[in-house]
Amino acid sequence: MTRRLTILFAVTAGAAVANLYWAQPLLHLIAGDLSVSTATAGWLVTTTQLGYAVAVLLIVPLGDVRDRRRLLPALLFCCAAALLACAVAPTIGALLVATTVLGLTTMSAPLLIPLASELAPPDRRGQVVGVVVSGVLTGILAARTISGLLAAAAGWRAVFAVAALATATLAVVLRRALPPLPPKSTIPYPALIASIPAVALGERTVRWTLALTALGFAAFSMFWTALTFLLSAPPFSYPVSVIGLFGLAGLAGALAARNAGRLHDAGRSIPATGAAWLVILVAFGVSAVAADSAVLLLVAIVALDVAFQSASILNQIRILAVSPTARSRLNTTYVVACFTGGAAGSILATTLWPVGGWPAIVTAGLLLSAAGLTVWAVGRPALEVATP
Repeated sequence: MTRRLTILFAVTAGAAVANLYWAQPLLHLIAGDLSVSTATAGWLVTTTQLGYAVAVLLIVPLGDVRDRRRLLPALLFCCAAALLACAVAPTIGALLVATTVLGLTTMSAPLLIPLASELAPPDRRGQVVGVVVSGVLTGILAARTISGLLAAAAGWRAVFAVAALATATLAVVLRRALPPLPPKSTIPYPALIASIPAVALGERTVRWTLALTALGFAAFSMFWTALTFLLSAPPFSYPVSVIGLFGLAGLAGALAARNAGRLHDAGRSIPATGAAWLVILVAFGVSAVAADSAVLLLVAIVALDVAFQSASILNQIRILAVSPTARSRLNTTYVVACFTGGAAGSILATTLWPVGGWPAIVTAGLLLSAAGLTVWAVGRPALEVATP
């Protein structure tokens, strides 16, 4: 696992997962163009994430039994085709179908992360996986900024067209860079899928980490989905290009958290996870008084992203350390928890916003943060795991 290959993994994983978030800062723009409500447009995020969760459950486990040098580029090409379908969708119904297919084909990142863990030396596994996961998180945040800027310059359809070209290009580069990767086992597909619940429920560490993961992504997705509504309405009334720039604040948090994997290598994963949840709670507290202050809102965004991304990296590394022979299936359980939580957060945002606006979002965020801290405190003994 050379430095160059690590960077390629991080860039590819980040670009792939960014495809799930292009629409998030464009909801107001898409709603106006396709003559639907903002709440209806908000379902674009939800359908993409749900499609992604289903695909991760049914396809990512193949990483344990298929040649990933062939599997990964093939998935990227399929994803590029789905992005083109999004770019030409004539109605909200067609776009919802296209984004669902996009979610179903965007699963390169959850295949690349366990592969990075497999190829990395044991004493640097946390660092390498941390860099790749940080690429994923950076891609999530950069997607919002890039999406807003491109949409302002050329319309929201151009965002999906450019993403399709970038995804196809990465498919070619990755195919040439990957070493031969023979399958690790020959488990029949039905048995492979049937083994996922046992992998998820068989270890206490996995169960408690999955609970933390789902809560974290629910809070994160709810915040960012609702942020688009907040910034596009009075008193801000920002255009889509400015809304996208707010992603830069979160990007700073992703860069600050890129070395979180080293905390795992140093044996400090568990206390660092608890500290991250405490910061998430404080960030939502700051958000409560930031409904009309861009400066306070930026402070909350940076704090939330540093904490959330650090906790996410630590959670994923901890799960991948449980069993080196089932890393793809372990990562399947992790990502399903991530994006099930993310979909729940998007639903919360689109449901709570028409009812209670930003105060309702903040209240829900505080409750989710308190739940996360409680799960960490109660499950702390079970979170300990020896890194193989």
